Amino acid sequence: MTVFAGRIARVRELGIVVALVVLFGVTGAVNPAFLSPAGLRDILLNSAIIATLAVGQTLVVVTRNVDLSVSSVVGISAFGGALILADHPQVPIPVVIAGCVLLGAACGAVNGLLVGVAKVPALVATLGTLYAFRGVDHAWAGGRQVNAADMPPGFLRLGSADVLGVPLPALVALTVLLAVGWVLRNLPQGRELYAIGSSPEAAVLAGIPVKRRVVSAFVAGGALAGLAGVMWAARFGTVDATVATGKELDVIAAVVVGGVAIFGGSGTVYGAALGALLLSGITSALAVLRVDALAQTAVNGALILAAIMLDRLLALRVARSLRKRRRDAR
Repeated sequence: MTVFAGRIARVRELGIVVALVVLFGVTGAVNPAFLSPAGLRDILLNSAIIATLAVGQTLVVVTRNVDLSVSSVVGISAFGGALILADHPQVPIPVVIAGCVLLGAACGAVNGLLVGVAKVPALVATLGTLYAFRGVDHAWAGGRQVNAADMPPGFLRLGSADVLGVPLPALVALTVLLAVGWVLRNLPQGRELYAIGSSPEAAVLAGIPVKRRVVSAFVAGGALAGLAGVMWAARFGTVDATVATGKELDVIAAVVVGGVAIFGGSGTVYGAALGALLLSGITSALAVLRVDALAQTAVNGALILAAIMLDRLLALRVARSLRKRRRDAR
């Protein structure tokens, strides 16, 4: 089953790559500016934050859970980091970045304890913390807005600097992707997340510390949301209590479109990152082709529905394959 599921995941990721090639090829043929260095750079910058969040969301979704609070965690981390830099410029930038990551991890721990220990359904728990964290953010901000002029130039350069022609945020997202992908593939803790998503009851019988692993998945996802908050503040410069509002839907769309099963147990962070790139590419393509902005919402919704239907079809295919193997074994 593992081999079969792995083959399906690779096929789905290949399908996203093909969709990206078609999207870029057709849009570039209609408007060559889409494939210009500046155009490609914008796509990488726009997808970096969502890709980072999608990697963290994948850790949660493969355990058969979901984290709807990521946008609020990004918001509170971005505002908190920007506020510290504006009011206390003597604080080193690395310390501020570490503080934002820890703040995100703390928010993730709250979610993890609610879901993994208190057994509150993830949809309910993280919907509640979505509003709770945003409320704390609004209370903390008190209507204040931090502008780019208030923050150190060195911090703002993190959101726009290039390394060998590649935007630094995209390199950060790539580093996160490779590190988390390696953990999920090679470490027992990573494989156990898939086992929990496949069957929580069987995971308990197998001696897997389910509560601990679920909490750790939420903590890791929260930490990456905190990092995404830093990237947001450095990228856009202007930060207030409304940062990233509604972005949780884009993140979940990227994860589902990227082939991560919404029912847990299968999918990869590579697919989720490709899903983020595809959605960002579609957004940019619609803008270049001068399609109405409301069409983006319709396209994202259609992609989510198509991905969920495909997940269901693949699940049925796997079930039929397993039943056939059992009959043949007899």
